[in-house]
Amino acid sequence: MNFGSDNQSGVSPRILDALVAASSGTAAPYGNDTWTQQAEQAIARVFDHDVKAFFVATGTAANCLALSALAQPWNAILCHAQAHLISDESTAPEFFTGGARLLPIATDSGKITPAALRATLKRLPDARPHSVKPSALSLAQATENGLVYTPAELKALSEVAHEHGLHVHMDGARFANAVAALGCTPAEMTVHAGIDVLSFGASKDGALAAEAVVFFTPALAEGFDYRRKRAGQLVSKGRLFGAQFNAWLQDDHWLELAGQANHAAQVLAATLQAHADIRLAWPVQANEVFVVMPKALLERLLAAGVQCYDWYPDSLPASMPLGADEVPVRFVTAWSSSDQQLDAFAAVLGR
Repeated sequence: MNFGSDNQSGVSPRILDALVAASSGTAAPYGNDTWTQQAEQAIARVFDHDVKAFFVATGTAANCLALSALAQPWNAILCHAQAHLISDESTAPEFFTGGARLLPIATDSGKITPAALRATLKRLPDARPHSVKPSALSLAQATENGLVYTPAELKALSEVAHEHGLHVHMDGARFANAVAALGCTPAEMTVHAGIDVLSFGASKDGALAAEAVVFFTPALAEGFDYRRKRAGQLVSKGRLFGAQFNAWLQDDHWLELAGQANHAAQVLAATLQAHADIRLAWPVQANEVFVVMPKALLERLLAAGVQCYDWYPDSLPASMPLGADEVPVRFVTAWSSSDQQLDAFAAVLGR
């Protein structure tokens, strides 16, 4: 009954088979192999657009290296106040950008809105060289609260950002879950919506350790090969990235895996909502479920072997105040969340 995080799940058998196949024999190093070249072509087909793709091992590296291409040390990067980037990446964004500042945008909706973005940009002083200059907007898809931006919402935000001279980055650690949830095309959610660079995450969706920084605006990728090398993310056996992405993207396997995780989240949410002492905090739109429950109930669930996490009280909407004995809790489903796990959880909760 592990609902701690989708990054705790194992590897899809199809991807594992591809890794084993790619592990035999010899191949050119540093991404100059056939698997990596085919993977970049596969990504271009998925987004129906010419791209520059660079493979790295972690989501932190993907996000922060991508932002380093968009921000100078004296710049600012705007993101939601609860974004993973600002709450769970330590000081990696500042490290990789050489000191660029993260500026949070707080909204009660759990997502950045065009009005909130405009208001934030308007408030920032413009007194060169004394004031920080914004250069990028980072949007998480899905968000840290499990919400999904629609293509129309993304396009509206990108238009405001570009109007003010900002580039737009997307933290796509759960991009697959968002695409599967909305049923739109990957292009509609990125290049057609004005996204300049995507951190395309496979690790939470069935891969072992595989992330890609995908540039839809090629000029922004200038010098990125040096950035990746300097960060220690140029892996000699790059075919292990390429093999994973090829298997992940082939026949929409990535969307199949994400769809399984999303479905499990809906089942889990229904089980939780049926309990009289549990309140749903946010709509369940991808593969995360956020609830409020009594602390004693959480303790009993943990003692019974359920794995989940208490969450940040300030992540809740203002309309949901916490009682003295209540705690926010996050549940995350994965591609491997089984009916047996869901049934076992329902039985535990029912007791």
